This record gives sequence, C-alpha cells and structure tokens, in this order.
Amino acid sequence: MIAEIIAVGTELLLGQIPNTNAQIISNALQEIGIDVYYHTCVGDNQERLMDIFKTGFTRSDIIILTGGLGPTRDDLTKETVASYLNLSLKVDKYSLGKIKSFFARRGKPITENNYKQALIPEGACTIENKKGTAPGVLLNNDGKVIVMLPGPPTEMEPMLKEVVIPYLSQRCSSTIISRVLKFYGIGESALEEELKDLISQQTNPTIAPLAKMGEVTIRLTAKAKDRMTAQNIIKPVEDEITRRVGDFLYGFDNDTVEETVAKLLFKLNKTIAIAESCTGGLMAHKLTNIPGISQYFERGVVSYSNRSKQELLKVKADTIKEYGAVSEQTAKEMARGIRLTSDTDIGVSITGIAGPDGGTPEKPVGLVYIGYSDSDSEYAEQYFFNGERIDIKERSVNSAFHLVRRMIKSLGD
Repeated sequence: MIAEIIAVGTELLLGQIPNTNAQIISNALQEIGIDVYYHTCVGDNQERLMDIFKTGFTRSDIIILTGGLGPTRDDLTKETVASYLNLSLKVDKYSLGKIKSFFARRGKPITENNYKQALIPEGACTIENKKGTAPGVLLNNDGKVIVMLPGPPTEMEPMLKEVVIPYLSQRCSSTIISRVLKFYGIGESALEEELKDLISQQTNPTIAPLAKMGEVTIRLTAKAKDRMTAQNIIKPVEDEITRRVGDFLYGFDNDTVEETVAKLLFKLNKTIAIAESCTGGLMAHKLTNIPGISQYFERGVVSYSNRSKQELLKVKADTIKEYGAVSEQTAKEMARGIRLTSDTDIGVSITGIAGPDGGTPEKPVGLVYIGYSDSDSEYAEQYFFNGERIDIKERSVNSAFHLVRRMIKSLGD
C-alpha cells in the first residue's frame, strides 16, 4: 500500500513551525509495512489544497492530512475533501457534545464558528481528540483511506497511535524495518566505494548512505511479512558490511557516540574529566545527559581564557606564549592538567577557534585541537571544521568523543 502525507498550514510554508508531523507519521507507517512515497505541504488555500488532494487521491491508497481542522475561516481541510468527493458535511453529535462540555468547563461561551469542528463528511467516522476540541476524521472512499488529523503534534500523535495505526495495520500484510549502522573515520565516498557492489545490486533490503556531522550512516531497510523475516533479510547484508568496514563501525540505530563512550567507561571502570575552551562545556553537557555517568565523570572545566588555562589546568605560560592557546602543545597540557587535578584515569581537552571572528591565515576559523591524557600516553589531534560557530562546536565535541572512544578501547585491549 502506498501512502502520502499532506500537511496543511501556511505557518509551515513560512517556516514559522517545523513539520514534525510528517516524520512522526512516516515512522509509524513504516513499522506496519506501508510505503510513504510523498510528503506535501500546502497553505490554507482551498484551491491549492484541492489540487494537492486530487493528485494524492489518484496516486496513493492512503492519504493522511494534518492541520486545517480548527474553527476559523482558513481551516478548510474537511470542506475541501468533502467537496472533492461530493460528500455533504453533517454534525457529529458526540463531537458537538464534547465541544460544548469543553467550553462549559472553562466557563466560556461557545462561539458559532466552534460548531464547525463537529462537522464531518457523510459516511466518515470521527477519531476522538483527547487533547483538544477538533476531532479527527477517518473515511473509506472508493477503496481509498483518507485520514484527517489536527495539526498540533500533541493532539495528532495520540490519535495516530491509538486509532489510525491499529486501523491501517489490519489492512496490511507486511512490515518494514530499518537497521542503521554508524561509522566514523571514513568518508561517505570512501564507504560507498567499499560497498559499491552491494549498493548497485540492492533490492530487499535497500542500502542508503548518509553523511552528517563528520559521521556516515548506512540505513538498511527490509520489507517482509513479519518483523523476524525482515530482520533475517537484513542480517547477512549487515554482516557483510561489517566484515568489510567494521573497523569504522561504532554503533547502531539510535546509539550516540557519547553513549558509546559512557558504556566503555562503565565496562572498563575508568573515570574521566574534561577541559573545554571553544566548546564552552558542550562535551560535558552531552556526557551528563547519560544516566549513571556521575560515577565515572568527575568534572568538567570551561577554561576559556588563557588565565584560566594556567590557573585551573596548570598550562605553562611559556607554552601559550610560544605556541598559542590553540595548539597541539596547549591541548596536551590541558588534557594532562585536568586529569591530574581531578585525579581521574582520563583527561580530554578541546581548544580551537569557533568563529566567526578570531582566525588568522596561520590559524583560521575552524582550527581545533583535541587532547587526550592517561597514565601511559598523551596525544593531541588537529582538525579543521567548516560551518557556523555552532557547527564547529558540535563537530569538535563529536570528534573529541570519537578520539576518547578510540583511546579507551585501546586501554581494554
């Protein structure tokens, strides 16, 4: 079955709010084996909405619309769908009662336009909205399933999960699952070159590479009659990819690199402390999002100024004078200093130029050094990152975690 999602709302087109509904709905449909071929966004304009719905009705088995179910003049989703299908709108008594009760509980008079929300196309059934006043609509017309849901995700999502997905799953005979493999230290082009024969011959599962924040992911997606069969289709392809490029593999699915580092700390019973300059505590923030990390993360220091590097981390004044605050030598001394002052097994540091100002021809914006220190080794790596200030900070932290992950693994070998 082919599904399509139509998001209705001028505010979406203007970028005033993100269209998160499409992502939520697509994920839910994938799990019950429904292919989503199209996402469309259209403003609060009946003529354009009519054109979009007409196209969807001719090419898809399932059309899910979000938004445009409210009480105002520009809420036109039900009216447009009913008009295209030549259906009249009728009052749903249960929904009308709920709307009246909603206003009565708040001691407010119900306005005439609120009655509009209780109207549904002839032959349709309502989906109760437990979070708001606008009911959803479920309609089966000429073999097509049409679902209309409110725009606010807090209202839409419970209706989707509790009613729409169970209804649609009864009509499906397959499931779709994905397995995501996460890599670091190899570029998208190099990874694709290693796997080009698998990618060119892909059928089921499909193989999709994606690069993001210095990492590369491979998404394997299989369709089968049930979840176990789909997993069995994915497994040999995953094994072959791991055999070829497993040295760069660090996680799966929703794994993050900070979670991977935390698991290694837990497993090896190692403690860590972090000294950050240009990233302003972002690495510590990400690490402290992980439950149980307090046993292994001793402290984080934001040593933004040269003075703080010297006073808190014992970086030598001569080092900064000779090599600069952004240098391999300073990064090493920062990592050593935070380790020794914190009495931890591992010290890690980040120092760099996040921009947009502060760069020179010798040390441009995006230059970052990441330092590492343990009782047996001291190490620093140089990086050059592109992007805005926040991008450079994110990439720096991501790379720091990967450096720590690599070094910690060697401690356990």
